Formats: sequence, structure tokens, C-alpha cells
Amino acid sequence: MKWNEHTTGQRIKLLRGAVTQEELAEGTGLSIATIRKAEQDRGQISLPTLLRLAHVLGSDISVIVGQQAPRRAMLADDRTTLRELSRTVHDTAAGIGTDREPVDFADDLAAGWDAYRAGCIGVAGQLAASCVRDAATALADATEDRRRTARGPLADAYRLSAYVANQLGARDLAYAAIGHSADQARQGRDPVREASVASGRSWIYLRDARLDDAEHTAKSSYTSIEPTYGDRDPVRLATYGWHVTFAAVVAARQGNTAAAEELLSQGFAVAARLGRDVMVNGTAFGPASVTAQAVGIAVSTGKAGKALRLAGSVDDWSSLHQAAQNRLQLDIALAQCTTGQYDTCLDTLLTVCEAHPEWVRHQTLPGVIAQRAGHATTSRSRKIAKIIGATLA
Repeated sequence: MKWNEHTTGQRIKLLRGAVTQEELAEGTGLSIATIRKAEQDRGQISLPTLLRLAHVLGSDISVIVGQQAPRRAMLADDRTTLRELSRTVHDTAAGIGTDREPVDFADDLAAGWDAYRAGCIGVAGQLAASCVRDAATALADATEDRRRTARGPLADAYRLSAYVANQLGARDLAYAAIGHSADQARQGRDPVREASVASGRSWIYLRDARLDDAEHTAKSSYTSIEPTYGDRDPVRLATYGWHVTFAAVVAARQGNTAAAEELLSQGFAVAARLGRDVMVNGTAFGPASVTAQAVGIAVSTGKAGKALRLAGSVDDWSSLHQAAQNRLQLDIALAQCTTGQYDTCLDTLLTVCEAHPEWVRHQTLPGVIAQRAGHATTSRSRKIAKIIGATLA
């Protein structure tokens, strides 16, 4: 029987293994009644509950809802990309394959980040592999006085590799690549880049359900570059604002609503100081981006009505890169589903799925939303299920 042919309750039982229901309840902080109800497929499972279950079961939400198997089934192209990326990351870290003629790869690295932010994970992975190789070659060829500068692009290429690997579910490669990125950023003595790498590591921890590690690392990413009261540098302000806002996301996933609200208020304060969305390394931070994160936090903490009000407070989301806009639409769809607007929810979800199918395949929320609202309109549910590769119970 295929993994996605099991019910959600059956998948929880299989993932639980020898752990008793009582032990699972204690570990998640949920009641025995909630665990039994989930395993008996009685009613819908809320996102906060799924997050707690994923954390204790050491799994992704997408595995619990059947969007992917415990060992992710990938398309052939994804496997090829991942294999090449893995070989390149490990070889260059060992100094292998860098005895070539250096080439200019700046445009390719920028294109790789653009592809990643547009949700084109396969293209991003292919460009990341070539850029890691080219950046490692440039570092090996650099004179002593230029080596520190050359470490920055290599750190960025390794970080892009880590993000691609994380999206493809290759957690070991993601950890290795982000570790190499951290090493290069540290040797390059670039505190802003180090903060970005730390935030990236926190995101990997988050997807790996290591919430305590994610929270600790996210905190280190923003405290290391906290601006002074008189600091007016927009790049530093935007970088700090982005990282403190992501730390709010992590705190919300931990169930620490008070900490999430405090961190989010800092993010809004920085956005107000900027007055506009500022682009830093291809990622925007400002009023629109912090509001988008606030929508996600409101959804994950069970405040769907607030999420929809926040989403309606911004008229123009165009400063967000495409993947961020997609994620916002998923959060809106989940909030619509939670408030019983099932047809509207499926309209929102189907729009994202049809416009950006490759990006959606690597996300957790579409399966969660489709499971909860799938009964509303059969034709739309079938279309969504086909795109995300899930069987909707």
C-alpha cells in the first residue's frame, strides 16, 4: 500500500511505531483524547496540532498528511539535480575540482537566487551546483589579499545549495552545505552574511522539526547584528528586521505566542523606520514583507480572522518575491479554510497550484489545506491533488 493511500490517522500510527499514545500525548502536550481522535480520523487536525505531532515524531507535516512518503519520492529531474549538487558541495569542500580556469559566475549566482525565489527549485539547484564549483575555483585562484573577499560569493553559493537541498528534503546535504557556508562567511569576517547563514540554518532546523535548535539559532542571527538607536543604514536595518521577523515565526511554531508577538513588534518597528520595502541580497524587507509574515504567524497561532484582516490591510504585495507571494496565498487559503470559507479557500489554493506547480510540490501547506477543505468541491480538489501528488481522504 502506497504511503498516500493510508489515512492521516493511519500515517500517525505508523510514524508513532512503538511509542504509546500516552507517550505521544505527553511529548506533544496534547490530550490523549486529541491523539485518539487524530488516529481515528475523527474531524480535521489543526495546523498547531500537526506542528506538535511533526516535532515529536521527527517528521514533516507533509509526511503526516501524505503529500510525501517518509523518504521523499522525487521526480527523476530532482534526483539528478540533487545528485550533482551533492557531489559538487562535497567535492569542493574537500578541495576537489577547483584546479580549473576561473570564470565570471556573478550573473549565474544572481540567476540562481532569482530562480529559487521564483519557486523554480530544479533550475536553482542546477545553477547552485555550477556556482559552487566556480566560486570554489575563484577562491583557490585568489591571491592572499583577495581571499577574504572571494569567500563571500562561495558562502552565498553554498547557502543557495542548502536551501535547494532543504526544499528537496535532502536534510543531510542541507546541513553540510549550510555548514560550509557558515565557515566561509566566518572566514570572510562578514557579520551580515554570517547572520543570513544562521537564519538559513534555523530554517533547516524548522523543516527538520528541531524547534529548540531553530529558536536558539534564529535568536543568534538577529542579536549579532542588532542596530543601534541611531543606525540609519538601510541594509543593516532591513537585514535585522528580516531576521527578527523570522525569529517570530520560529517562536510561533514553538507555541510561544508572547515571544512571537514581541519579536514581530520589533519587525514592524524596523519596517516603520525604513518606510518602504528595501531589497537586500534579492530579498525585500519592509511594511509588506513583515505584514506577510504576520499573516502566517496569525494562522499558525489559531487567529485566522486576524490573519485575513492583516492580509486585507496591504494593497500592493509586488515587492515580495514570487515564492513569498505564493506562501502568503497559502496562509490566506488556510485562514479561509479555518473560517469555513471552503470554496473561496480552494479557489485561492488552486490559483497558486496551477500558476506555480513546481514550487507547490515542495511545500507542506497545500496538502494540509486540501485535506481540510477537499470535500467542498470535488473537481477542484481533484485538480489540486494531482498537482501536489496527494490522495485526499
